[in-house]
Amino acid sequence: MSSNPKLIRNVVLLGHSHSGKTSMIEAMLYEAKAISRRGTVEAGNTVSDFTEIEQERSASLFSKLMHVSWKDSKINIIDTPGSDDFVGEILSSMKVADTGIMILNGAHGVEVGTEIIWEYKEKLGLPGMFVINQCDHEKCDFDTTLEQAKNRFGPKLIPFQYPLNPGKSFNAIIDALRMVMYEYSPEGGKPTKKEIPDSEKARANAMHNAIVEAAAENDDTLMEHFFESGTLDESELADGLRKGIANQSLFPVFCASSYKNMGTGRIMGFINDICPSPAERPSAKTKTGTLDVNAAGPTTIFIYKTFSEPKVGRVSYFKVFSGKVKTGDELINNHNRVHERLNQIYVSNGKSREQVQELVAGDLGVLVKMKDSHTNNTLSIKGHEIEIDPIHFPEPRIRTAISTENKNDLEKLIKAIHDLQEEDPTLILEQSQRLHQNLLHGQGQMHLDLVKYRIEKLHGVHMDFIKPKIPYLETINKLAETSYRHKKQSGGSGQFAEVHMRVEPWNEGMPEPAGLNVRSKEVEELPWGGKLAFYWCIVGGSIDTKFSSAIKKGVMNKMIEGPLTGSYCTNIRVSIFDGKMHPVDSNDMAFQIAGMQAFREAFHVAAPQIMEPIYDLEILCNDDVMGDIMGDLQTRRAIIMGMDSDGHYQMIKARVPLSEMHNYSSTLRSLTQGKAKFSMKMSDYAAVPPDAQQKLIHEYKEHSKDSEE
Repeated sequence: MSSNPKLIRNVVLLGHSHSGKTSMIEAMLYEAKAISRRGTVEAGNTVSDFTEIEQERSASLFSKLMHVSWKDSKINIIDTPGSDDFVGEILSSMKVADTGIMILNGAHGVEVGTEIIWEYKEKLGLPGMFVINQCDHEKCDFDTTLEQAKNRFGPKLIPFQYPLNPGKSFNAIIDALRMVMYEYSPEGGKPTKKEIPDSEKARANAMHNAIVEAAAENDDTLMEHFFESGTLDESELADGLRKGIANQSLFPVFCASSYKNMGTGRIMGFINDICPSPAERPSAKTKTGTLDVNAAGPTTIFIYKTFSEPKVGRVSYFKVFSGKVKTGDELINNHNRVHERLNQIYVSNGKSREQVQELVAGDLGVLVKMKDSHTNNTLSIKGHEIEIDPIHFPEPRIRTAISTENKNDLEKLIKAIHDLQEEDPTLILEQSQRLHQNLLHGQGQMHLDLVKYRIEKLHGVHMDFIKPKIPYLETINKLAETSYRHKKQSGGSGQFAEVHMRVEPWNEGMPEPAGLNVRSKEVEELPWGGKLAFYWCIVGGSIDTKFSSAIKKGVMNKMIEGPLTGSYCTNIRVSIFDGKMHPVDSNDMAFQIAGMQAFREAFHVAAPQIMEPIYDLEILCNDDVMGDIMGDLQTRRAIIMGMDSDGHYQMIKARVPLSEMHNYSSTLRSLTQGKAKFSMKMSDYAAVPPDAQQKLIHEYKEHSKDSEE
């Protein structure tokens, strides 16, 4: 293991599903002699995709850490899922990487998943390079894919290579950086270096000049030399490229066939020679300042991922941001002040782990059986209370309600979900008192399906997904007055209360109640939004003022469980203007009941209205699926707000009721073969259409009858 941060490279492979990231890593490990034979995704025997569910689905669902030795360096390689359903895995990997390698499928071009990942990469300021993969595919179109990438990601993309004959007979790469042709045998592996054919020299020379010019732009001295001589020597070129990649003024583009292991070794060499080390990256942000990657600094590690493995327990993946971490060190978790002793430190190649005695600043490692340390926690030596700026995860996009066949298993299920939440901060469990449901929020249907699989597999608890209830609101549209008398006599003291009430819609700045003498008023912010304005307009003492609070409590009880569907009521003004009381039988409970019933009856004749949550929906898709998406949205009562171009994609913007979005993630995936993405954000509430309102009221009545029976 390297003891010098300058000899460490941390790279993360990024890209849309099926771009070939896992196969690329398999080829990298093979080229570095870390494995003796290459596995395949189809055979389910790759180093990276080692979990049972990944092998079943032939796709990466978790990030994985591998490492190789290359010349004098250690290269840590992180594989990531291609679906942004697993954005937590992608973002945590980017957090600790120093170069992002964007893998493009040469047969499919720039795909929507790549677009989204690029945006995350840009926000994090992560240097990058591109590899146009699958040059051996019969439909590979390198030039079109390169042009798409330049159009979408900008002119900083500089091609360093191109395939001589992409397609099934692909076997040669023109390298414009080294001005050589690499020719491969049908088995791939180490190529033969040859001169560039005369027919390709003009294109290769033009590409080489563009590379030299891009390198020179990163240093005034280099630029001056470039203007004088028209070129740069090898060391100057390397220095300029190193600076350009580090400050993200250029993004090299390579080509490869990871499946045939063609081009991988050259990419590994470039990573080693040119890509930035942790020591060449900006200081890490902390909550109070910055922290340099320095082997002589205070020992500080950051846990970027946790994962529960059968028979092992919690596995913690970390980066050493400062100092050296050694077996036996005792560090303090600066989040919860827990002391953690590091009994064993490992480096990782998929599920295989090798114990080491120490790791230096910039390196990545693994710990097992940490007591109480989780993702996003910083641990450091005593006296250096440093907290690395945490990974900022996106808000969930979909939700589902969960249940168990056996109610006794519910407690076990909740605990299992809490355990998974410690690993996956993008997963949120909401125990909703409002809806009387346990709601699971995630990034997409694949994300939630994986959670279900893991809970049933690891914890032995069966979990069902059921349709979540909608947080409707109830309100009124007109003024109504009613009275209610509560009278109960059952021997001894009885109960008596009579309340005369006016209800009307409340809005900011409305005039005081017409024809009433307002004695006092309370305008209360409701926890679920909107307001209750409660006016006391009793003249002459027909009801004692001391019963005001009881009447208001009765009203509030019915507002918590609304008259139409049991949903919260909002934005209503209630005025108590008359009533009766009894010197013996009137008490708080009697007036509470009378207030609740008077409100219920008045509500029903005040043009009641159910309000539903409306979400702003954005969908990123290709032109050819827009018609299908728009047609589906029309069936969901959506209002199309506009369409914009975003690169060579289309952005559909719409307003849609939350009640119509159940299972939308799966529907969109089906409509577009997984080549569209969406995001939702709560906007406001709007009136439910009359026919839908009647249906909701009927369903609530039927449900209430069933509950009573």
